Amino acid sequence: MTAKPDFPFYNDRPIPFEGRDWLLLMGALAVALAVLTLLPLRHFPQDIVPALLFLVIPLLALRHVAGPHWTAVFRPVGLREIGLMLLFGLLTLGGSILAALILSQFFTLGGNPVAESFDGMTGLALAARLIPTIPQLIGEELFGILPFLAVLWFCVTRMRLSRRAGIIVGLLVSALVFGAAHLPTYDWNWGQALLGVGSARIFLTLAYVATRNLWVSAGAHVLNDWTGFIFAFTAGHAPIGSDP
Repeated sequence: MTAKPDFPFYNDRPIPFEGRDWLLLMGALAVALAVLTLLPLRHFPQDIVPALLFLVIPLLALRHVAGPHWTAVFRPVGLREIGLMLLFGLLTLGGSILAALILSQFFTLGGNPVAESFDGMTGLALAARLIPTIPQLIGEELFGILPFLAVLWFCVTRMRLSRRAGIIVGLLVSALVFGAAHLPTYDWNWGQALLGVGSARIFLTLAYVATRNLWVSAGAHVLNDWTGFIFAFTAGHAPIGSDP
């Protein structure tokens, strides 16, 4: 039985990274987020463009700094990995529901505007809306995992912390960064974005921690989000007179 590979790029493997490499990657993520947010293409098929750019920009930056080793964040996918996608997707979904129930006791929570847009959609319109989310959600995984690896690198190589401590700090910091990126989505409700979205991010990053495979966390992310979207679509098409 082969040993599980270690996380890439934080300990000079498969190649050494320097601070400037991580700064370039973080800058690429910021540019990608700005493109996704500000590019005024909101209808299918044009909306595929910002979603693809959100994915491609950090991948190109990773290819620039890591060369052929940019694929180290990805691993092959088999039946085991598909099963783990389902497992972590369900864990993320359950964790998100639990976090929402707890946060609703302290904050007024807003709905996801993407999910709310499904009300009254046709099935064809739903499919057109879901297609761009595929590259976007893979891009969101890069937005979650690359900061995690950057913090792990900083903790281990600069702060001289243990690998375990670096993983814990990386989980927390990447969750806060990911949640902060969602502040405009939730009308700057910091509790919902930082705590609610951030808690879901921890489950997704744990999928990567458990497998060292970004495909697994991306698959779990798609499962989690699409479940919510399809539920919203189904609820919006409930027969008149049915129970709410």
